[in-house]
Amino acid sequence: MPLKRNKKAFLNFSELKNTAVFFLFFLITFFIRFPFFFRDYVDRDESTFILLGQSWANGFLPYTQLWDLKPPLTFAFFAAIISIFGKSFIAIRLAGVFLVVITAFYTYKIALTMIPKKASILVGAFCIVLLSLFGSLQGVMSEHICIALFVPAIYLLQSKKSNAYVFLAGVLMGATVMVKLNMAFPILFIGLFLVYEGVFTKKNSSFFSILLFATGVITVILVTIIPYYLSHQTYIWWESVVLAPLEYTGARRYSIFKLAPIFVITGLFLVYAYKSKKLDFKNRTVQLLLVAIIGVLFSFIKGGRINGHYLIQLHPMLLILVGIVIYNLIVQYKPKLPLYAAFIALLIPAESYLEYVNVVKNKFEKGTFFNGEGFSAPQYILEHNLDTENILFFEYHIGYWNLDTLPPTTASTHPSNICRDELFPFFYNPRKNSIEELEYIMEELQPKTVVIRKGRRILDKKEVEENEYLDAYLAEHYKVFATIDNAEILQRL
Repeated sequence: MPLKRNKKAFLNFSELKNTAVFFLFFLITFFIRFPFFFRDYVDRDESTFILLGQSWANGFLPYTQLWDLKPPLTFAFFAAIISIFGKSFIAIRLAGVFLVVITAFYTYKIALTMIPKKASILVGAFCIVLLSLFGSLQGVMSEHICIALFVPAIYLLQSKKSNAYVFLAGVLMGATVMVKLNMAFPILFIGLFLVYEGVFTKKNSSFFSILLFATGVITVILVTIIPYYLSHQTYIWWESVVLAPLEYTGARRYSIFKLAPIFVITGLFLVYAYKSKKLDFKNRTVQLLLVAIIGVLFSFIKGGRINGHYLIQLHPMLLILVGIVIYNLIVQYKPKLPLYAAFIALLIPAESYLEYVNVVKNKFEKGTFFNGEGFSAPQYILEHNLDTENILFFEYHIGYWNLDTLPPTTASTHPSNICRDELFPFFYNPRKNSIEELEYIMEELQPKTVVIRKGRRILDKKEVEENEYLDAYLAEHYKVFATIDNAEILQRL
Protein backbone atom coordinates (compact mmCIF):
# COMPACT_ATOMS: atom_id res chain seq x y z
CA MET A 1 0.00 0.00 0.00
CA PRO A 2 1.55 3.37 -1.04
CA LEU A 3 2.55 5.72 1.74
CA LYS A 4 0.54 8.92 2.07
CA ARG A 5 2.55 12.02 1.39
CA ASN A 6 1.99 15.06 3.52
CA LYS A 7 0.78 18.00 1.50
CA LYS A 8 3.45 20.64 1.32
CA ALA A 9 2.33 24.13 2.21
CA PHE A 10 2.36 26.65 -0.60
CA LEU A 11 4.51 28.93 1.55
CA ASN A 12 6.49 27.50 4.44
CA PHE A 13 7.20 30.51 6.65
CA SER A 14 9.66 28.60 8.84
CA GLU A 15 11.95 28.03 5.85
CA LEU A 16 12.02 31.65 4.69
CA LYS A 17 15.41 33.31 4.96
CA ASN A 18 15.78 36.91 6.05
CA THR A 19 16.32 38.08 2.46
CA ALA A 20 13.07 36.37 1.44
CA VAL A 21 11.19 37.97 4.33
CA PHE A 22 12.57 41.39 3.39
CA PHE A 23 11.50 40.86 -0.23
CA LEU A 24 8.04 39.69 0.90
CA PHE A 25 7.65 42.84 3.00
CA PHE A 26 8.79 44.93 0.05
CA LEU A 27 6.13 43.38 -2.22
CA ILE A 28 3.37 43.98 0.33
CA THR A 29 4.48 47.55 1.01
CA PHE A 30 4.94 48.37 -2.65
CA PHE A 31 1.49 47.02 -3.53
CA ILE A 32 -0.19 49.04 -0.78
CA ARG A 33 1.68 52.30 -1.39
CA PHE A 34 2.28 52.25 -5.16
CA PRO A 35 -0.97 53.97 -6.29
CA PHE A 36 -0.10 56.92 -4.01
CA PHE A 37 3.16 57.47 -5.90
CA PHE A 38 1.10 59.66 -8.26
CA ARG A 39 -0.83 61.73 -5.71
CA ASP A 40 0.24 65.37 -5.34
CA TYR A 41 0.25 65.12 -1.57
CA VAL A 42 -1.34 63.11 1.18
CA ASP A 43 -0.38 65.37 4.08
CA ARG A 44 0.66 69.02 3.87
CA ASP A 45 3.73 68.34 6.03
CA GLU A 46 5.23 66.18 3.30
CA SER A 47 4.92 69.06 0.81
CA THR A 48 6.73 71.34 3.26
CA PHE A 49 9.54 68.81 3.70
CA ILE A 50 9.94 68.63 -0.08
CA LEU A 51 10.18 72.43 -0.33
CA LEU A 52 12.88 72.60 2.34
CA GLY A 53 14.67 69.62 0.79
CA GLN A 54 14.72 71.42 -2.57
CA SER A 55 15.99 74.57 -0.87
CA TRP A 56 18.85 72.61 0.71
CA ALA A 57 19.63 70.90 -2.61
CA ASN A 58 19.85 74.42 -4.07
CA GLY A 59 22.49 75.32 -1.48
CA PHE A 60 20.44 76.90 1.33
CA LEU A 61 20.65 75.35 4.77
CA PRO A 62 17.31 74.66 6.46
CA TYR A 63 15.88 77.70 8.29
CA THR A 64 17.91 80.17 6.19
CA GLN A 65 15.69 80.49 3.09
CA LEU A 66 12.58 78.54 4.09
CA TRP A 67 11.51 77.53 7.58
CA ASP A 68 9.58 74.74 9.29
CA LEU A 69 9.41 73.24 12.74
CA LYS A 70 11.43 70.04 12.25
CA PRO A 71 15.07 69.07 12.93
CA PRO A 72 17.44 69.22 9.93
CA LEU A 73 17.75 65.50 9.10
CA THR A 74 14.10 65.43 8.05
CA PHE A 75 14.96 67.88 5.29
CA ALA A 76 18.30 66.16 4.61
CA PHE A 77 16.38 62.99 3.66
CA PHE A 78 14.40 64.84 0.99
CA ALA A 79 17.39 66.93 -0.11
CA ALA A 80 19.39 63.75 -0.75
CA ILE A 81 16.64 62.22 -2.90
CA ILE A 82 16.15 65.43 -4.87
CA SER A 83 19.91 65.85 -5.38
CA ILE A 84 20.18 62.33 -6.80
CA PHE A 85 16.90 61.92 -8.72
CA GLY A 86 15.77 65.50 -9.32
CA LYS A 87 12.15 66.54 -8.92
CA SER A 88 10.64 63.08 -8.71
CA PHE A 89 7.54 62.23 -6.70
CA ILE A 90 8.11 58.59 -7.60
CA ALA A 91 11.63 58.61 -6.10
CA ILE A 92 10.34 60.21 -2.88
CA ARG A 93 7.44 57.79 -2.50
CA LEU A 94 9.67 54.80 -3.36
CA ALA A 95 12.05 55.93 -0.62
CA GLY A 96 9.00 55.89 1.65
CA VAL A 97 8.43 52.25 0.70
CA PHE A 98 11.94 51.35 1.84
CA LEU A 99 11.46 53.24 5.11
CA VAL A 100 8.37 51.18 5.88
CA VAL A 101 10.05 47.92 4.80
CA ILE A 102 13.07 48.59 7.03
CA THR A 103 10.81 49.30 10.01
CA ALA A 104 8.69 46.21 9.39
CA PHE A 105 11.74 43.99 8.88
CA TYR A 106 13.36 44.98 12.17
CA THR A 107 10.00 44.75 13.92
CA TYR A 108 9.90 41.17 12.64
CA LYS A 109 13.51 40.57 13.75
CA ILE A 110 12.80 41.73 17.29
CA ALA A 111 9.59 39.68 17.49
CA LEU A 112 11.50 36.63 16.20
CA THR A 113 13.57 36.56 19.40
CA MET A 114 10.39 35.75 21.35
CA ILE A 115 7.86 34.08 19.04
CA PRO A 116 8.10 31.74 16.00
CA LYS A 117 8.88 32.99 12.51
CA LYS A 118 5.35 32.74 11.11
CA ALA A 119 3.93 34.84 13.94
CA SER A 120 6.83 37.30 13.64
CA ILE A 121 6.21 37.71 9.90
CA LEU A 122 2.56 38.49 10.60
CA VAL A 123 3.64 41.12 13.14
CA GLY A 124 5.87 42.68 10.47
CA ALA A 125 3.04 42.59 7.93
CA PHE A 126 0.66 44.34 10.32
CA CYS A 127 3.38 46.92 10.90
CA ILE A 128 3.33 47.66 7.16
CA VAL A 129 -0.44 48.13 7.27
CA LEU A 130 -0.39 50.49 10.26
CA LEU A 131 2.42 52.55 8.73
CA SER A 132 0.74 52.79 5.31
CA LEU A 133 -3.04 52.99 5.69
CA PHE A 134 -5.76 54.73 7.68
CA GLY A 135 -5.21 58.47 7.41
CA SER A 136 -2.40 60.51 5.93
CA LEU A 137 0.21 57.75 6.04
CA GLN A 138 0.68 57.03 2.34
CA GLY A 139 3.05 59.96 1.91
CA VAL A 140 6.51 60.22 3.45
CA MET A 141 6.23 61.69 6.94
CA SER A 142 8.99 62.57 9.38
CA GLU A 143 7.65 59.74 11.56
CA HIS A 144 8.39 57.24 8.79
CA ILE A 145 11.99 58.42 8.69
CA CYS A 146 12.58 58.46 12.44
CA ILE A 147 11.00 55.08 13.17
CA ALA A 148 13.07 53.45 10.38
CA LEU A 149 16.10 54.54 12.41
CA PHE A 150 14.69 53.88 15.88
CA VAL A 151 13.50 50.28 15.50
CA PRO A 152 16.83 49.00 14.08
CA ALA A 153 18.54 50.76 17.00
CA ILE A 154 16.36 48.85 19.47
CA TYR A 155 17.18 45.63 17.61
CA LEU A 156 20.90 46.32 17.95
CA LEU A 157 20.57 47.07 21.65
CA GLN A 158 18.60 43.91 22.43
CA SER A 159 20.43 41.47 20.16
CA LYS A 160 24.09 42.47 20.01
CA LYS A 161 26.57 42.51 22.86
CA SER A 162 29.57 44.14 21.17
CA ASN A 163 30.42 47.76 21.88
CA ALA A 164 30.50 48.58 18.17
CA TYR A 165 26.81 47.70 17.86
CA VAL A 166 25.98 49.73 20.96
CA PHE A 167 27.73 52.75 19.41
CA LEU A 168 25.87 52.19 16.11
CA ALA A 169 22.60 52.03 18.05
CA GLY A 170 23.52 55.38 19.59
CA VAL A 171 24.23 56.84 16.15
CA LEU A 172 20.83 55.66 14.90
CA MET A 173 19.16 57.10 17.99
CA GLY A 174 20.95 60.42 17.43
CA ALA A 175 19.72 60.48 13.83
CA THR A 176 16.22 59.67 15.12
CA VAL A 177 16.09 62.72 17.37
CA MET A 178 17.45 64.93 14.58
CA VAL A 179 14.48 63.83 12.49
CA LYS A 180 11.80 64.03 15.18
CA LEU A 181 12.68 65.97 18.32
CA ASN A 182 10.07 64.41 20.61
CA MET A 183 11.91 61.08 20.23
CA ALA A 184 14.47 62.54 22.66
CA PHE A 185 12.22 61.23 25.46
CA PRO A 186 12.19 57.51 24.54
CA ILE A 187 15.92 57.76 23.77
CA LEU A 188 16.54 59.34 27.19
CA PHE A 189 14.44 56.63 28.87
CA ILE A 190 16.37 53.91 27.05
CA GLY A 191 19.63 55.52 28.16
CA LEU A 192 18.41 55.52 31.77
CA PHE A 193 17.41 51.87 31.36
CA LEU A 194 20.95 51.02 30.24
CA VAL A 195 22.34 52.91 33.25
CA TYR A 196 19.97 51.00 35.54
CA GLU A 197 21.16 47.73 34.03
CA GLY A 198 24.79 48.66 34.48
CA VAL A 199 24.46 49.93 38.03
CA PHE A 200 21.87 47.66 39.63
CA THR A 201 21.74 44.40 37.67
CA LYS A 202 25.35 44.14 36.47
CA LYS A 203 24.00 42.66 33.23
CA ASN A 204 24.43 43.59 29.58
CA SER A 205 25.44 47.23 30.15
CA SER A 206 28.90 48.29 31.20
CA PHE A 207 29.86 51.90 31.89
CA PHE A 208 31.91 51.91 28.69
CA SER A 209 29.01 50.66 26.54
CA ILE A 210 26.69 53.28 28.09
CA LEU A 211 29.27 55.94 27.27
CA LEU A 212 29.51 54.64 23.70
CA PHE A 213 25.72 54.78 23.33
CA ALA A 214 25.61 58.38 24.57
CA THR A 215 28.57 59.28 22.34
CA GLY A 216 26.78 57.91 19.30
CA VAL A 217 23.68 60.01 20.05
CA ILE A 218 25.66 63.20 20.71
CA THR A 219 27.91 62.71 17.66
CA VAL A 220 25.02 62.87 15.22
CA ILE A 221 23.55 65.94 16.91
CA LEU A 222 26.92 67.70 16.72
CA VAL A 223 27.34 66.72 13.05
CA THR A 224 24.07 68.52 12.20
CA ILE A 225 25.47 71.68 13.80
CA ILE A 226 28.71 71.67 11.77
CA PRO A 227 27.30 73.25 8.54
CA TYR A 228 25.83 76.08 10.61
CA TYR A 229 29.04 76.51 12.60
CA LEU A 230 31.14 76.68 9.44
CA SER A 231 28.87 79.38 8.01
CA HIS A 232 28.76 81.28 11.34
CA GLN A 233 25.06 80.54 11.83
CA THR A 234 25.11 78.25 14.86
CA TYR A 235 22.52 80.44 16.56
CA ILE A 236 20.06 79.63 13.72
CA TRP A 237 20.40 75.91 14.48
CA TRP A 238 19.93 76.51 18.22
CA GLU A 239 16.88 78.72 17.84
CA SER A 240 15.18 76.64 15.14
CA VAL A 241 15.96 73.13 16.39
CA VAL A 242 15.76 73.64 20.16
CA LEU A 243 14.08 76.87 21.21
CA ALA A 244 11.29 77.03 18.60
CA PRO A 245 9.87 73.54 19.37
CA LEU A 246 9.87 74.35 23.09
CA GLU A 247 7.97 77.57 22.43
CA TYR A 248 5.54 75.82 20.08
CA THR A 249 4.87 73.05 22.59
CA GLY A 250 4.09 75.59 25.29
CA ALA A 251 1.74 77.58 23.04
CA ARG A 252 -0.12 74.73 21.29
CA ARG A 253 -1.50 72.45 23.98
CA TYR A 254 -4.72 70.49 23.55
CA SER A 255 -7.29 68.95 25.85
CA ILE A 256 -6.09 65.93 27.83
CA PHE A 257 -9.24 64.12 26.66
CA LYS A 258 -7.87 64.12 23.10
CA LEU A 259 -4.78 62.31 24.37
CA ALA A 260 -6.69 59.84 26.55
CA PRO A 261 -7.74 57.08 24.09
CA ILE A 262 -4.27 55.81 23.18
CA PHE A 263 -3.19 55.89 26.84
CA VAL A 264 -6.29 53.99 27.95
CA ILE A 265 -5.97 51.37 25.22
CA THR A 266 -2.24 50.84 25.83
CA GLY A 267 -2.75 50.76 29.60
CA LEU A 268 -5.56 48.22 29.45
CA PHE A 269 -3.54 46.00 27.14
CA LEU A 270 -0.48 46.04 29.43
CA VAL A 271 -2.60 45.35 32.51
CA TYR A 272 -4.22 42.39 30.75
CA ALA A 273 -0.84 41.11 29.53
CA TYR A 274 0.52 41.29 33.09
CA LYS A 275 -2.52 39.76 34.81
CA SER A 276 -2.84 36.93 32.27
CA LYS A 277 0.93 36.32 32.27
CA LYS A 278 0.90 36.28 28.48
CA LEU A 279 3.87 38.65 28.45
CA ASP A 280 7.13 38.01 30.26
CA PHE A 281 7.91 41.35 31.85
CA LYS A 282 11.27 39.99 33.05
CA ASN A 283 12.44 39.49 29.48
CA ARG A 284 15.01 42.16 28.59
CA THR A 285 13.63 42.73 25.09
CA VAL A 286 10.13 43.20 26.49
CA GLN A 287 11.56 45.67 29.00
CA LEU A 288 13.34 47.64 26.26
CA LEU A 289 10.13 47.81 24.24
CA LEU A 290 8.14 48.92 27.29
CA VAL A 291 10.65 51.65 28.05
CA ALA A 292 10.44 52.86 24.44
CA ILE A 293 6.62 52.82 24.53
CA ILE A 294 6.53 54.76 27.81
CA GLY A 295 9.01 57.26 26.39
CA VAL A 296 6.91 57.85 23.27
CA LEU A 297 3.71 58.23 25.31
CA PHE A 298 5.49 60.64 27.64
CA SER A 299 6.57 62.69 24.62
CA PHE A 300 2.90 62.92 23.58
CA ILE A 301 2.05 64.31 27.01
CA LYS A 302 4.85 66.86 26.83
CA GLY A 303 3.85 67.81 23.30
CA GLY A 304 0.23 68.18 24.32
CA ARG A 305 -1.28 66.63 21.20
CA ILE A 306 -1.51 63.46 19.10
CA ASN A 307 -2.11 63.57 15.36
CA GLY A 308 -2.85 60.30 13.61
CA HIS A 309 0.58 60.08 12.01
CA TYR A 310 2.28 60.55 15.41
CA LEU A 311 1.22 56.98 16.26
CA ILE A 312 3.74 55.68 13.72
CA GLN A 313 6.28 56.26 16.50
CA LEU A 314 4.38 53.85 18.75
CA HIS A 315 3.06 51.13 16.47
CA PRO A 316 6.11 48.89 15.89
CA MET A 317 6.99 48.42 19.58
CA LEU A 318 3.38 47.99 20.66
CA LEU A 319 2.68 45.58 17.78
CA ILE A 320 5.47 43.28 18.93
CA LEU A 321 4.01 43.04 22.43
CA VAL A 322 0.48 42.57 21.07
CA GLY A 323 1.80 39.86 18.72
CA ILE A 324 3.39 37.99 21.63
CA VAL A 325 0.17 38.08 23.65
CA ILE A 326 -1.99 36.95 20.72
CA TYR A 327 0.46 34.15 19.89
CA ASN A 328 0.34 32.88 23.47
CA LEU A 329 -3.46 33.00 23.44
CA ILE A 330 -3.55 31.01 20.19
CA VAL A 331 -1.16 28.41 21.64
CA GLN A 332 -3.38 28.10 24.71
CA TYR A 333 -6.81 27.99 23.08
CA LYS A 334 -5.93 26.74 19.54
CA PRO A 335 -8.80 28.56 17.80
CA LYS A 336 -9.65 27.76 14.19
CA LEU A 337 -9.76 30.77 11.93
CA PRO A 338 -12.84 30.83 9.66
CA LEU A 339 -12.32 30.96 5.91
CA TYR A 340 -13.81 34.43 5.68
CA ALA A 341 -10.90 35.74 7.79
CA ALA A 342 -8.72 35.54 4.67
CA PHE A 343 -11.33 37.55 2.74
CA ILE A 344 -11.38 40.19 5.48
CA ALA A 345 -7.58 40.39 5.35
CA LEU A 346 -7.78 41.08 1.61
CA LEU A 347 -10.15 43.97 2.29
CA ILE A 348 -7.74 45.75 4.65
CA PRO A 349 -5.96 47.77 1.92
CA ALA A 350 -9.28 49.11 0.59
CA GLU A 351 -7.76 52.62 0.37
CA SER A 352 -5.15 51.28 -2.02
CA TYR A 353 -7.75 49.58 -4.25
CA LEU A 354 -9.70 52.84 -4.49
CA GLU A 355 -6.53 54.78 -5.31
CA TYR A 356 -5.62 52.29 -8.08
CA VAL A 357 -9.03 53.00 -9.62
CA ASN A 358 -8.50 56.75 -9.20
CA VAL A 359 -5.09 56.60 -10.92
CA VAL A 360 -6.44 54.65 -13.90
CA LYS A 361 -9.48 56.94 -14.15
CA ASN A 362 -7.22 60.01 -14.10
CA LYS A 363 -5.07 58.53 -16.87
CA PHE A 364 -8.10 58.01 -19.11
CA GLU A 365 -9.63 61.43 -18.37
CA LYS A 366 -6.53 63.65 -18.24
CA GLY A 367 -3.82 61.64 -19.93
CA THR A 368 -1.58 61.41 -16.87
CA PHE A 369 -1.22 59.10 -13.88
CA PHE A 370 -0.32 62.05 -11.65
CA ASN A 371 -3.39 63.42 -9.96
CA GLY A 372 -4.42 66.11 -7.53
CA GLU A 373 -4.73 69.86 -7.52
CA GLY A 374 -1.04 70.18 -6.64
CA PHE A 375 -0.41 69.08 -10.24
CA SER A 376 -3.47 70.32 -12.12
CA ALA A 377 -3.55 73.87 -10.70
CA PRO A 378 0.15 74.64 -11.49
CA GLN A 379 -0.28 73.10 -14.93
CA TYR A 380 -3.26 75.39 -15.60
CA ILE A 381 -1.28 78.41 -14.32
CA LEU A 382 1.60 77.63 -16.69
CA GLU A 383 -0.64 76.93 -19.69
CA HIS A 384 -2.46 80.25 -19.23
CA ASN A 385 0.69 82.27 -18.45
CA LEU A 386 -0.64 83.52 -15.12
CA ASP A 387 1.68 85.67 -13.03
CA THR A 388 3.62 83.55 -10.53
CA GLU A 389 5.56 86.37 -8.83
CA ASN A 390 4.72 86.13 -5.12
CA ILE A 391 2.09 83.52 -5.96
CA LEU A 392 0.35 82.38 -2.79
CA PHE A 393 -0.91 78.84 -2.18
CA PHE A 394 -3.21 78.69 0.83
CA GLU A 395 -3.74 75.06 -0.15
CA TYR A 396 -1.91 72.60 -2.44
CA HIS A 397 1.37 74.35 -1.65
CA ILE A 398 3.34 71.57 -3.33
CA GLY A 399 2.47 73.80 -6.28
CA TYR A 400 5.50 75.95 -5.42
CA TRP A 401 7.71 72.96 -6.22
CA ASN A 402 5.90 72.19 -9.45
CA LEU A 403 6.16 75.84 -10.54
CA ASP A 404 9.81 76.09 -9.49
CA THR A 405 9.06 79.10 -7.29
CA LEU A 406 9.13 79.97 -3.59
CA PRO A 407 6.48 80.95 -1.03
CA PRO A 408 6.14 84.77 -0.80
CA THR A 409 7.41 84.90 2.81
CA THR A 410 9.27 82.59 5.18
CA ALA A 411 6.17 82.28 7.36
CA SER A 412 4.13 80.95 4.44
CA THR A 413 6.46 77.98 3.78
CA HIS A 414 3.75 75.90 5.42
CA PRO A 415 0.35 77.66 5.17
CA SER A 416 -0.48 77.02 8.83
CA ASN A 417 2.79 78.66 9.96
CA ILE A 418 1.27 82.03 9.02
CA CYS A 419 -0.89 81.74 12.12
CA ARG A 420 1.82 80.51 14.49
CA ASP A 421 2.80 83.89 15.91
CA GLU A 422 4.94 82.29 18.61
CA LEU A 423 7.36 81.03 15.95
CA PHE A 424 7.93 84.35 14.17
CA PRO A 425 10.90 85.43 16.35
CA PHE A 426 12.83 82.27 15.49
CA PHE A 427 13.11 83.16 11.81
CA TYR A 428 13.36 86.90 12.50
CA ASN A 429 10.05 87.77 10.95
CA PRO A 430 9.60 91.57 11.20
CA ARG A 431 5.83 91.09 11.53
CA LYS A 432 4.64 90.39 15.06
CA ASN A 433 1.46 88.41 14.47
CA SER A 434 -0.55 86.58 11.82
CA ILE A 435 -2.75 89.57 10.90
CA GLU A 436 0.33 91.69 10.23
CA GLU A 437 1.78 88.85 8.15
CA LEU A 438 -1.38 88.50 6.08
CA GLU A 439 -1.63 92.27 5.60
CA TYR A 440 1.99 92.36 4.41
CA ILE A 441 1.44 89.53 1.94
CA MET A 442 -1.91 90.70 0.58
CA GLU A 443 -1.50 94.49 0.71
CA GLU A 444 2.22 95.03 0.11
CA LEU A 445 3.40 92.03 -1.90
CA GLN A 446 -0.02 91.87 -3.61
CA PRO A 447 0.25 88.43 -5.26
CA LYS A 448 -1.43 88.45 -8.64
CA THR A 449 -2.37 84.77 -8.25
CA VAL A 450 -3.81 83.09 -5.15
CA VAL A 451 -4.85 79.44 -4.88
CA ILE A 452 -7.43 78.30 -2.31
CA ARG A 453 -9.58 75.25 -1.76
CA LYS A 454 -13.11 75.56 -3.18
CA GLY A 455 -15.90 75.72 -0.64
CA ARG A 456 -13.66 75.53 2.42
CA ARG A 457 -12.44 78.07 4.93
CA ILE A 458 -8.92 79.22 4.11
CA LEU A 459 -7.27 78.76 7.50
CA ASP A 460 -8.05 76.62 10.53
CA LYS A 461 -11.44 77.28 12.11
CA LYS A 462 -9.74 78.55 15.28
CA GLU A 463 -8.21 81.43 13.32
CA VAL A 464 -11.44 83.47 13.28
CA GLU A 465 -9.97 86.96 12.82
CA GLU A 466 -7.56 85.79 10.11
CA ASN A 467 -10.31 84.03 8.16
CA GLU A 468 -12.58 87.08 8.36
CA TYR A 469 -9.80 89.32 7.08
CA LEU A 470 -8.99 87.02 4.16
CA ASP A 471 -12.62 86.48 3.18
CA ALA A 472 -13.23 90.24 3.07
CA TYR A 473 -9.97 91.08 1.30
CA LEU A 474 -10.25 88.37 -1.35
CA ALA A 475 -13.89 89.29 -2.03
CA GLU A 476 -12.91 92.92 -2.65
CA HIS A 477 -9.63 92.53 -4.54
CA TYR A 478 -9.79 89.14 -6.32
CA LYS A 479 -12.03 87.20 -8.65
CA VAL A 480 -12.20 83.50 -9.42
CA PHE A 481 -10.32 83.01 -12.68
CA ALA A 482 -10.72 79.23 -12.86
CA THR A 483 -11.81 76.25 -10.83
CA ILE A 484 -9.59 73.21 -11.30
CA ASP A 485 -11.03 70.18 -9.52
CA ASN A 486 -11.25 71.45 -5.91
CA ALA A 487 -8.82 74.33 -6.39
CA GLU A 488 -9.92 77.90 -7.06
CA ILE A 489 -7.37 80.06 -8.86
CA LEU A 490 -7.95 83.70 -7.99
CA GLN A 491 -6.64 86.67 -9.94
CA ARG A 492 -6.11 90.14 -8.51
CA LEU A 493 -8.49 92.75 -9.90
